[in-house]
Amino acid sequence: MCGIAGLLGPTAHTEPLIGPMLTAIEHRGPDDFGIWAGDTCAIGMRRLSIIDIAGGHQPMWSADRRFAIVYNGELYNYRELREELSSAGHVFATDSDTEVLLQFLVTAGFANMDAALNRLRGMFGFAIVDTATNSAIIARDQFGIKPLYYRITETSGSTKLDSFASEIKSLLVDPAVERRVHVPALVNYLSFQFNPLNETFFAGIVALPPGHFMQVDLTTRDFDITQYWQYDFVEPASTDEHITTAAIRNVLEDSVAHHLLADVPVGAFLSGGIDSAITVTLVQEQRLAAGRSPVKTFTIGFAELGELAEAREVAERIGTDHHEIVVSAADYLAALPRIAWMFDQPVADPSAVALYFLAEAAREQVTVVLSGEGADELFGGYRIYQEPMALDRLRTLPAGIGSGTARAALKVRRNFPGRNYLRRVATSLRERYIGNAYIFTPAQTAKLLRHDPGYTHEYPYDQLAASRPEFTELPESRQMQLIDMTYWLRGDILTKADRMTMAHSLELRVPYLDIDVAAVSATVADTLKYRDGTTKWALREAFRGRVPDTTAGRAKLGFPTPLRLWLSADPDAVLAPIRSSAFIAEQMNMDYIEQLVVEHVTGTADHSRRIFVLLMLALWHDAFFTDG
Repeated sequence: MCGIAGLLGPTAHTEPLIGPMLTAIEHRGPDDFGIWAGDTCAIGMRRLSIIDIAGGHQPMWSADRRFAIVYNGELYNYRELREELSSAGHVFATDSDTEVLLQFLVTAGFANMDAALNRLRGMFGFAIVDTATNSAIIARDQFGIKPLYYRITETSGSTKLDSFASEIKSLLVDPAVERRVHVPALVNYLSFQFNPLNETFFAGIVALPPGHFMQVDLTTRDFDITQYWQYDFVEPASTDEHITTAAIRNVLEDSVAHHLLADVPVGAFLSGGIDSAITVTLVQEQRLAAGRSPVKTFTIGFAELGELAEAREVAERIGTDHHEIVVSAADYLAALPRIAWMFDQPVADPSAVALYFLAEAAREQVTVVLSGEGADELFGGYRIYQEPMALDRLRTLPAGIGSGTARAALKVRRNFPGRNYLRRVATSLRERYIGNAYIFTPAQTAKLLRHDPGYTHEYPYDQLAASRPEFTELPESRQMQLIDMTYWLRGDILTKADRMTMAHSLELRVPYLDIDVAAVSATVADTLKYRDGTTKWALREAFRGRVPDTTAGRAKLGFPTPLRLWLSADPDAVLAPIRSSAFIAEQMNMDYIEQLVVEHVTGTADHSRRIFVLLMLALWHDAFFTDG
């Protein structure tokens, strides 16, 4: 695990900057660093040593010194690829997965990069420089588990690549970067609680999308971006529940085994839900079978709310070395400015703060943790995914009756029973679902902003329909899954997982987000995802009897936080950064914000998520635009 950075241009430009760029992301790799500067670019890394601690120094070179790589991530099938390469006559100087990755991709050739990248089972962001052709390949893993950003400028009407890095703050080291807020990112953030665009909050800085790679001419700084992977549903060869659950069980056992590869202590996060319970159970079984000590597990809670008892039940059942962390409101609020800086862009997921403290405690005992992210998106875990099935009961009424009833619901009194259900029948998926969270609607955003930006937020439905012809033909539940995989998973779930753990130099691994697991999940019939009112039915059934029955049937919580209660009890403590922010005052209608506060404190409405979105925005702007 590392943080990487690169800068294009002559050595007079790159050499003074590449070191400070790496210093800005030292938290990603406190164990080692390395730099190489050539005539047209410089690359470097900060290393958190996980595999082959002594031999994994980067930049790493090919034997002929033609190719150099800087690499952030883990390659879980590196042993299989190494054996394949060794059989073909390749010789290795280290036991590092970095060397395997370099030799594998160099052997495949830059012209065959898409096929080669699809062989990689892991999480990664890397750059390989070919000194003979003065070119480079920059790539990001299939799901976007690891981050990768790049900076561009417009030169003579064409777009040029200037630099790239694991985190935006590394790119901001260059004094040539103009720190200017990209307004479309702001507008989208207000609705999504994260920025769903590839364009970041900083004008000219862009995220390389998951499953994509970039080919770069280092002389001209021209580049092309290619997609090499996407998640596709596959009609199941069988809908037999026993065949399906066996396939899920086998692939997850294999994925966890691969994710345990490390030369440092490995632990696991444990909430009270089924996803982490399955992960921890598999880790514990495999460790005990190998004659090793029980896995260390970590969970977090608050005095007012949490899953401590639920997680403890799982830990006691399977015998882990369990640790509980309790966070106070004062600790939570005090950490927010640093968290805003760690994120680079505002992300207003309250559970991110819990994850920050959980990672801090875990790092005292382990260097790697496994977690359950991705199970909901792949196996149908959110209750909202069942909504289309409920709405279809009215849609399938005789022609005219269902739609007429739904339209009539728009006119009935607000407290009419079932009004919201009927309204949703009459609302298209495009309008009613932009992802797991919908904070400020376009109408509310118009009230909030002082200046009309001239557009509304992005509609994921439109973007996926334009880029994936099959999207509109999928059942609505699968459309929801793809929306969440494309936006929510990358922009919120994986962003907070990476930033909050790497803030403490802790590597987080997600065995559900494995390409082999994804391939199995894509074949699970909807009738096996949702059954008897239960989400993720096939996943739960695959491990029935191996996790506590109460856990197998428990609804998702996922390290919840009592933000709503804290805001009601002490609104001034939460609101202080919003009220003192010059950026909020310039961009937002403060009267509308204070109205939200009054309604929340008096119990008229729960506006905690909206207020938290504004709080994290204010703290982010202070972190990156305020001197001192």
